[in-house]
Amino acid sequence: MEQNGSILLVDDEDDILEFLGYNLRREGYTVHTAKDGLDAFEKAKEILPQLVILDIMMPRMDGIEACRLMRREPSLSKILIMFLTARSEDYKQIEGLESGADDYINKTVKPAVLLSKVKAMFRRVVNSTDDVNNNRITLGELVIDRERYIIIHRGREIVLPRKEFELLLLLTSKPGKVFSREEIFHIIWGNKVIVGDRTIDVHIRKLRELSGISRIVTVKGVGYKFEL
Repeated sequence: MEQNGSILLVDDEDDILEFLGYNLRREGYTVHTAKDGLDAFEKAKEILPQLVILDIMMPRMDGIEACRLMRREPSLSKILIMFLTARSEDYKQIEGLESGADDYINKTVKPAVLLSKVKAMFRRVVNSTDDVNNNRITLGELVIDRERYIIIHRGREIVLPRKEFELLLLLTSKPGKVFSREEIFHIIWGNKVIVGDRTIDVHIRKLRELSGISRIVTVKGVGYKFEL
């Protein structure tokens, strides 16, 4: 069977690893496994998977701390990370996203739903691939020209202010990923720049108004994402 991508599946329960691993392999994915966060971090550095599916509650090191370590490791900073959790509390999901994860899914999910979500995550990488030769990123009806600092949306050429352009470029770099407010501040303004709490909201509102793009979604209490 043709291989669709490499996945590191991390959970301290053998039956979860076996059940989910079986379904992922049946779809053509190469699946590696680990049983705690520390083992996951070391194995991820070794095999460099395209996607890590991390349980949150694990011995030695939980999934959230493992995710933070991966995001600080240069070789792993851009890989896809999805949390697998039995918890349903909003605060735990938010904490997971703020640690650098791209998405989360409930542990009791049906295999078909998990596979659908995994396929969608892999499509993010494909759909956000840019043409290096002309510095353009194409996402459906939206074209971002990084060299000219303009966008083309539904055939209309739009010039954006620098911060609004940088915000759009960041959000579209990983479609579907929720960027926390802390991430946006760090990437767009930097740690040494002090801005007000509402700064991001003001620039997002201006970006929406100028571009007419409706796929910039607010995730309450967390941050923003760009939906394909």
